[in-house]
Amino acid sequence: MDKIFRIGDFTFRLCCAAEVKPPENFMKFEYRTENAWRGYAATDDEADAAAERTAPEYTYHIKVADRLPRPKGQVIARRPDLVVFRQADGAAGAGETAGNDIGAGGLEGRLIGVKGSRDYYACYEEAAADRAEVTLAREQIKDLRIDPVFTSLLALERRLVRKDQVILHCAYVEYQGEAVLFSAPSETGKTTQANLWEKYRGSRTVNGDRALLGKRDGRWTAQGWPVCGTSEICHNEALPIRAVVMLSQAKENRAEKLTPGQAFPLLYSQITVNKWNMQDHIHTLDVVEDLLGSVPVYHLGCTISEEAVECLAEALGYGIEASEKRW
Repeated sequence: MDKIFRIGDFTFRLCCAAEVKPPENFMKFEYRTENAWRGYAATDDEADAAAERTAPEYTYHIKVADRLPRPKGQVIARRPDLVVFRQADGAAGAGETAGNDIGAGGLEGRLIGVKGSRDYYACYEEAAADRAEVTLAREQIKDLRIDPVFTSLLALERRLVRKDQVILHCAYVEYQGEAVLFSAPSETGKTTQANLWEKYRGSRTVNGDRALLGKRDGRWTAQGWPVCGTSEICHNEALPIRAVVMLSQAKENRAEKLTPGQAFPLLYSQITVNKWNMQDHIHTLDVVEDLLGSVPVYHLGCTISEEAVECLAEALGYGIEASEKRW
């Protein structure tokens, strides 16, 4: 397979061995270049600009092997399902040009596993500022049908944060053409509240577990992501963000708007962050601060009820129109 994909503002080429099959949700982000700019631009200059934006800026080569190589460099981070390696600055191979990756702390390599498993299933290694080589363990190919197993091969968060885009753990809901993002630690009730909004307000879930947040035309938007948890709801759509709602379980329903200072630690805790890369980590903090300067964040202490929906709807300024229509 040799195809181009676009996730957020990151356009990349994926060259895979024949036996490597990306999951269905990942294929929703395939970028068909023949339709990307032809027929949609009013002038030749606009067409050229669109073509430049959508040309692949990074290439991943994915191959299969009986044994995984060990990435070059020193170990800089370790957890049960991941070991991160870093080559020293300027460690590009012969003939390579040092680029942004090297300037941001050197080229990275990773041994990637699954929590609870003793073996790694892939080796990711950046070969240059615009190219990475991924080696898959042959016996693990069958597990690539699982969304996070495949997506973890590409270190996408590393590319996206440099485009001022971050991944939020949330239920991404569309209501009246805007995104309402329910975020909280797992098992708190994101899916439950999303389902209640669908039942009582006629909303629609775009992704049940993740959203990519970034700016489009100066406004913060929620965008699609190829991982959706157990919800199995994954659409490649972008919508302006009405609000981020941090959830907690409570005996009574109460919604309050948070100050940026109150919201920061709650929101940050649900964003994918590579803390081992100081430059990227600091930039993530800056992106979150920018987000909080434009997007309202609420806390909703809630029950599993229609009242929880109406409590938040009133706080967000949606009023009671939907409830009135049902009567």
